Amino acid sequence: MKTYKKRKFILPFFAIFAPSFFLISEIKAGSFGAEIFCTMRDGGNDHESSWEAAYSYIKRQKGGLFKTSPKQAAGQIVETVVREREKFLYCVEYLDKLHPDRKLQLENNRKEKRRKKEELVKEKEKNKLSEETFDRYSY
Repeated sequence: MKTYKKRKFILPFFAIFAPSFFLISEIKAGSFGAEIFCTMRDGGNDHESSWEAAYSYIKRQKGGLFKTSPKQAAGQIVETVVREREKFLYCVEYLDKLHPDRKLQLENNRKEKRRKKEELVKEKEKNKLSEETFDRYSY
């Protein structure tokens, strides 16, 4: 009867503590990713290189079946900075680049695509004119 009670408690114990074992690495990855990002930015590096270093670390540490999206990684960094405000007090000013204005970003992307399309059209017209050869003796 006692062995049955012991077995009875194993499943709830595992159900309660097992998820925390799997999430510990993800929490540590987000925390250290924030540390990487903030330290690099504070050291004078630009946003892109700091972000790439932190994001690649978070992706590598998480592992698992699903990949970490850039949005999730940025969220982890912001959560860590907000949660540990005293530790990352110098980093708050850099968080705006992690979540840029999406409307402005979409508009800039559309303008860039439109500009490239116009350049292609101009290039085609230029090539078309240069391909045509004029024979001055043909009537």
